[in-house]
Order: sequence, then C-alpha cells, then structure tokens
Amino acid sequence: MRTTSSAGTPLPRRTLLAASAAAAAGLLTACSGGTKIGADQGGGDSAPTFSGDEYKGPKVTLEYWNGFTGGDGPHMKEMLRSFNERYKGRIEVRNTTRQWIDLYPALPTAIAAGKGPDVAVIHNEQIATFAARKTLIPLDDVTGALGLSEKDFVPAVWQAGVYQGKRYSVPLDVHCLADYWNARHLSRAGLKEAPQDRSGYEDALREVKAAGVAHPFWMPNKWPAHLMFMTLLWQFGGEMYSEDGTKALWGSDAGAEALGWMVEQIRKGHSPEQVAQDAQYNAFKNNKVSFTWDGIWQINDLKENATTVDWRMSAVPRIGDREAWWSASHNFVLTSQAGRDNNKVQAAKFFIDYMSERSTEWAKAGMIPARNSVRAEPEVAELPQTRLAENVDAFHFLPALPGLGDVQTKALELAVQQAVLGKASVTKALQDGVRTADQVLAENKQKYAE
Repeated sequence: MRTTSSAGTPLPRRTLLAASAAAAAGLLTACSGGTKIGADQGGGDSAPTFSGDEYKGPKVTLEYWNGFTGGDGPHMKEMLRSFNERYKGRIEVRNTTRQWIDLYPALPTAIAAGKGPDVAVIHNEQIATFAARKTLIPLDDVTGALGLSEKDFVPAVWQAGVYQGKRYSVPLDVHCLADYWNARHLSRAGLKEAPQDRSGYEDALREVKAAGVAHPFWMPNKWPAHLMFMTLLWQFGGEMYSEDGTKALWGSDAGAEALGWMVEQIRKGHSPEQVAQDAQYNAFKNNKVSFTWDGIWQINDLKENATTVDWRMSAVPRIGDREAWWSASHNFVLTSQAGRDNNKVQAAKFFIDYMSERSTEWAKAGMIPARNSVRAEPEVAELPQTRLAENVDAFHFLPALPGLGDVQTKALELAVQQAVLGKASVTKALQDGVRTADQVLAENKQKYAE
C-alpha cells in the first residue's frame, strides 16, 4: 500500500507500518528506565484551558510536523499559507514535513529535548501509544469550548481520538478502502457499474473473466491485504480485539469467512497465485485488472498517472452481512513540548481548530473531511470520495490500544500473508496469528502500564 500521502508518487504503505513499530521502539528508548512506558515527559496532562476565542497573546512561533510528503503535501501547504497570512504578526506556523517512517520514531526524543513539534498530525492508530507515553496533551477543553461533539463528525473518527476517557486529538479527515473498477472491462460483460452485493460481485468476476480478462481481481498477500481482511471481518460481524485490549478476536468464525473469501478468489482463478507488493495496483493502472480494493488516497494518483484506464470508484461491496470498510484518520495533536509555554498552548489549540474547520482545501487531496459541516459544502459534496460518507456507520477504525502497530505487523499481517500464499490453511494461519497477537498484547500491557 501507500501512505496516506499517496497521490502523486507515494511511498509504499509498508514504510508506515515499519514506522509504527519504530515509534514503539522510540518510546521505549525515550523512557528513563525499566520496561514500563508510563514515565512522565512533563506537561503531558496539564495545560491552560482554551477559551475558544482567537489567540490574543504575544507573537508565537509554532513548530508543526506532519508526514504529507506526497500529492497531498501541496494542499496542506496551501492551508498553512492561508493561516500564516491571516494571522501574520500573531502566530507563525513553521512546517516540517518528514516521511511517516522517520516522523514517528523521532517524535518522543525530539519532544523530550524541546526540539520537536508543538503541533503534529498523526494517524489515529498512533494516538493511544503517544498518549500513554504522555507525549500528548488532552484537548477536551478545545472541543468543549467550541461546543464540538460526536454529532459534528463521523462518529467512528470522533471516538478514535479518545484514550482512557480523555480526548487527545481533533480529526482532520477520514480515509478508507474503496473499490476501483475498470469501466471498459465491465462493459465487455454487459455491466455498467460494479455490483455492491456478494452474489452480483462474484457473478461479475466470472463474467469479466469469461469476456477475456485473465485475472480480474488480483489478491495481494501484503498491502492492502490486511485492510481487505479487516474490512471483510467487520462485514461478517467480527471484531478485531477485546475491549480490554488483552485478546485478539479476529480468529473467529467471521475471521475464517473473511480470509476464506480472499483465498477463494485465487482458487477460482480470479487472481494469480502470488501477487507481489503493489503489483495489483500497478496492474490496474495498466488495464490488466478489472477490480482492485485500495485507499481513496489513490484518486489523485489515478487522475494524474493512469491516463489509459477508464476507471471508476465506489464503495467496497458488501461481501458479508453488513456494509463496513477499514478506515483511518489524520488527527491534529498537541504535544507536551508546547505545554511548557502557555502562549504556545493557546495558539496551538486555536490553530488546530482553525485547520479542522477550514478543511475544504484538504478534501482536494482526496480525503474525506471529518467535520460534517465541511462535507456539506457544495465543492466538497460533489467529490467522489465524499459519497462514501453517506453511510457513516460503515467506517470502522482500529481501537485505541498502545502499541497496536506491533500486533498488526507481527501477527495479523503475517497470518493473512501465510493463508493468501498458501503456506498455511486459513484455520492454521489464524490460530498461529492469534497466538502471537495475544503474546504481544500481553507484552504491551506491561510496556504501557500507568
């Protein structure tokens, strides 16, 4: 997969996954002793209350870090340019853009040394890890002063920013898995659009194959295979982890149905037996694949770099019993570095609200704005990705568990890969994966204990 900075020439998503593990390692390194990661960085939970008004203090300079190195970068820079111009003389936001794989492990040490960001954007699955390390400052007063609540956002993305009863983020967007399809291929089979139910989708695969497309739906064994698995798991009614974060639940009957459907596409001949990293997406761009599931961040890349394919995008089909698809989010967070300066805290909180509320420009990067009010704006509502938000209950996020990135890479992704490559049966792959996941979850309970 790609990072969510993927329009243009994106980085492979595997680098972001490596960053998740590296971030956890960085937190361990920054800890001053022992194996627990609850040591206080200073200022982690305390900061001046936000009034909700514009910043009126002396001029401050805010350091802002993010990982928008791809096609979404220019849109973020335009938002920053507009803010700096409007508040010139009061707040200056200095932008630092780093690859996600470098940004996450660098954050804890840089913040502890006072050389990191005052404000940052991180993915929702990272919030609990950094909050547990007390690298972040809660933002309940920001949302409280502004009267913001779940009703103002996609509910699932709002809930994803809460860790142990405190809000640590203000969501900027939602990005999710979608179904991309080749209109010319479908027309050969007499289809005008991609079916949205299991029987119709499976019929379409057979019909397109019969019409001359050798392998209409390539099944990857790496990115975004695990996102496909999670999507299907939720569609079949399964859950990822127990509420207390001690057990992996994806080895259930729902998990077996999900992974079984993925493997079945290879057995039916819809996919080659071994699909290398990113091969399915590149094949789609080159008219060799009829359907591919990938993130909405690919929209701009396809617009700019896939001039020979007549592509369309719609929601992931309902293979299971309900509509659901893997989702993630970019979130603004306030760091404990800013917490050492009251004026920076106030300015940073104002900046976070401003950027979240005025995210129309960000929608042009291929993202779905998290705020309902922004999605309702005419120029945003007409964008193809915004239509996926018509059913907000379909967005599903990983739970807020510290160190979850390690569990995903060491257990879930490996289990999916083993089954897709035929190296293990679906049952054995899930059993082995859950066993490893439970071990890592237990280790994380100790690492991130209060």
